[in-house]
Amino acid sequence: MSNSGFATLGVSADLCAALAERGITQPFPIQELAIADGLAGRDVCGKAKTGSGKTLAFGIPVIERLATAQPRHPLALALVPTRELALQVHDELVPLAKSRGRVLHAVYGGARMDLQIKALHRGVDFVVGTPGRIIDLIRQGELSVADVDLLVIDEADRMADMGFMPQVEWILRHVEGRPQTLLFSATLDGAVGSLVRRYQRDPVHHEVASRQVTVDEMAHRFLTVHELDKVKVVASISAPLSRTLVFVNTKRGADRLAGSLDRIGVSAAAIHGDLRQNIREKALKDFAGGKLSVLVATDVAARGIHVDGVDAVVHYDLPEDHKAYLHRSGRTARAGETGMAVSLVLWNQELEVRRLQNRLGLRQPIVEMFSNDPRLADLAGWDPTDETSPVSASA
Repeated sequence: MSNSGFATLGVSADLCAALAERGITQPFPIQELAIADGLAGRDVCGKAKTGSGKTLAFGIPVIERLATAQPRHPLALALVPTRELALQVHDELVPLAKSRGRVLHAVYGGARMDLQIKALHRGVDFVVGTPGRIIDLIRQGELSVADVDLLVIDEADRMADMGFMPQVEWILRHVEGRPQTLLFSATLDGAVGSLVRRYQRDPVHHEVASRQVTVDEMAHRFLTVHELDKVKVVASISAPLSRTLVFVNTKRGADRLAGSLDRIGVSAAAIHGDLRQNIREKALKDFAGGKLSVLVATDVAARGIHVDGVDAVVHYDLPEDHKAYLHRSGRTARAGETGMAVSLVLWNQELEVRRLQNRLGLRQPIVEMFSNDPRLADLAGWDPTDETSPVSASA
């Protein structure tokens, strides 16, 4: 039976079938560790990074144990740090909730509150939301968390980093009784540790090996390019790929590059903090759904990007240091996949790149390429250390 990986953890046949319909048959490590304890009603404290599969690690137990709620009184609540993550969790869990006849709804700032209130009035069993919007709805009397008996705190470390801990604790104080609490975080020290001690009862601790992507998990390509040819090089790299994520250092640079790519026939969009929320959401959805082949992002906006199946990350502007390089490049090696990171190097940046390579422990040539170079059609298959590789078409 193809879905026995989840069935052996105690997941019901109907949810196994709903997962199998989406091609999900074998659990990731964090799911193997956390699901059985979650189903047993235990509090779970999971140390896991984005991309490890933790949404299903908490979503499956919550939906398995979820009853039908009264209007405006959900029985399950998931707190997440960003609107993008609220949407991602919503999209991943809605098919499971529907298979059980349960209603899941995401609430977050930057979207129409009246529509969220209407949904709550109709009845929502499981609310996924950002702390600020949840507090607004509670204060207006449109949402009560008093009956919540299944509570998820996702990416608690990011909530702490973004200054949301006082809001999270305000919400938790309004939950009556002692709900089953599933907390997931990349780190468990500081404010997150005190949250665990204060709001979890005898939690089972589970940790998966850090998903901080290593240098070995991806292919690296360093290309010397010419300023006037740079946009076309990105177009050539992205042409054979489904999804290419391009990093730039400024919001204006993101808009400019997306526009330039669009003008030469590449389906591209920018994502950064100055764009309206609905525009960012559409760009992310189109990118994840395959309508956009290139997403141009700033480092800050990229925190909200959780898309599997990114074929390549292109550093259009070089990252500020080796940590930023790994953080950016890790977007292409998520959930056990390998990927490719391509750095575009101008003539006066070679020394900077050599320093970056030293910090990363990489020894690799920086190879000059023009946008019509045939090697760009299969950068992953080209070995930059192989001197017998064909020379540039325009060299």
